[in-house]
Amino acid sequence: MSQIMEMLIRRGFLWQSFEIYGGMAGFIDYGPLGNGLRRKVEDLWRKYFVINERSVEIDSPTVGIEDVFIASGHAEGFTDVAIECSECGRVFRADHYVKEKLNLEVDPTIEAVKSVVNEFDLRCECGGKFKEPEHINLMFETKIGPGKGKKGYLRPETAQGIFIAFKRLSDYFRHKLPFGVAQIGRAYRNEISPRQGVIRLREFNQAELEFFCHPGEKKHPDFYKYADDTVTLVDKFDKEHRISLKEAVEKGIIAHELLAYFIGKTRRFLLEAGIDEKRLRFRQHKDDERAHYAVDCWDAEVELSYGWIEIVGIADRTDYDLSRHSKYSREDLSVFVPFDEPVKIKRRKVIPNISKLGPVFRNKARRIAEELEKLENADGDVLVVIDGEEITVPAEFYEVREVEEEIHGEKVTPHVIEPSFGLDRITYAILEHCYDTDYVDGEERKVLRLKRWLAPVQVAVLPLLSRENFVKEAEKIADVLKENGVFTEVDTTGSIGRRYRRYDEIGTPFCVTVDHQTFEDGTVTIRDRDSTAQVRVEKSRIVSVLKELLATEKDLKEFGEVFKN
Repeated sequence: MSQIMEMLIRRGFLWQSFEIYGGMAGFIDYGPLGNGLRRKVEDLWRKYFVINERSVEIDSPTVGIEDVFIASGHAEGFTDVAIECSECGRVFRADHYVKEKLNLEVDPTIEAVKSVVNEFDLRCECGGKFKEPEHINLMFETKIGPGKGKKGYLRPETAQGIFIAFKRLSDYFRHKLPFGVAQIGRAYRNEISPRQGVIRLREFNQAELEFFCHPGEKKHPDFYKYADDTVTLVDKFDKEHRISLKEAVEKGIIAHELLAYFIGKTRRFLLEAGIDEKRLRFRQHKDDERAHYAVDCWDAEVELSYGWIEIVGIADRTDYDLSRHSKYSREDLSVFVPFDEPVKIKRRKVIPNISKLGPVFRNKARRIAEELEKLENADGDVLVVIDGEEITVPAEFYEVREVEEEIHGEKVTPHVIEPSFGLDRITYAILEHCYDTDYVDGEERKVLRLKRWLAPVQVAVLPLLSRENFVKEAEKIADVLKENGVFTEVDTTGSIGRRYRRYDEIGTPFCVTVDHQTFEDGTVTIRDRDSTAQVRVEKSRIVSVLKELLATEKDLKEFGEVFKN
């Protein structure tokens, strides 16, 4: 881990934010290479979860008003238990500190933490005693507007912006389920004591898809594409299965087909991004770990130097979010789903007496009548709410009748399947899984075996000598490659061997070398990062050859035989 982090910082993938002021835990800067890599991961995510899905992408504010987070439950329940030292004042996340110092799993409740601290006389690293455990809300609080302003929070996830905009989004999709809405962006969690580098950040990048479906139809027409994929599952009883997704659904290990579909799609995405399948598994949340409103939840976990780390969460959140926002906003967030054939039903219906309502309630009479008509039954006085005002309507102002109606459909509050991706963790996992060392010419070499298309620098053009004619020729070749969409660098510093090692270490798939022969016959060498094999190619063919190589994982030696023919 220390070798990888040292390389990532030295080569410009990432580093500590606010470095010249001493830094701050939980914040990182992406350097030129890290930012380029993460952006390519985002583009791949879009290919899987937006472009090749019935989905759209939106962009909503990172600041939200307090009402949003009261409705979502974050204002009250988005907390961790913290313990503060009475001597040095340091604050720790309780369950993590207990795990680190005692190697014990403790429930993240004040009672459980207090019991463990007292039983083991757990103390701070400075030797001081801890104060009483307390809940700490993990959201960053802010004020919106001047003066006292309006209370708000930095969003702890990108999802809420999607739920709030549901009515507009449902209109966009012509109210036809299922449909997905994606968002990629920053989220914020004021972690108590963030550690583990990029694994636990206070400001991080998420990619989330909210896939809205009919509560009774949790299937996907494209499931067949993933049904036979074999995955490693760890169920809620800690039993490991190596099983096809179709079989996992049939056996009830995965709750339904739609969840299995997104597990399969997530696996394909992660493998294409460069995650090692041998170090990838999907772990089911235990009953006491799963959110109370969720039907089923699976985490994609990868094995890193930190241990098994969650990088994706895939959950069936039912109608929890839309129902909560509907309740608190008093907006109807349901969808009308038409039946294939109309259905006749008998039901009791409340019929308002307009002739009596009018003289008594005047301009509010029609609104009251509309509210009464929404009721299926009533008895005695009825309470209705008009513009926030509670109005009591006595029984004399309505009657209840049994009527026969032809029903053409039903209103349903959609359920949500949510695949949520931590882009920073995924980016780091790719780097760690692709990091390798081998020996070239008897010397140890550090190499990032990134997928070719993913490399932040795709081609390095290296003049053998730093003479003006060599450098100018290298720059000409680089300009042509850039014009054709190939991210290219020219490097003239150091020996050719050192420059090869430099680009191996940052994952550049190919180096093009301008040497003496270039000026004799118009050819250059292409060197492969992984095998270090080299082939000579005419300058006129360099763009087509490299673009084809970057689009595949073909062996350069094999490819070289094609050139000869």
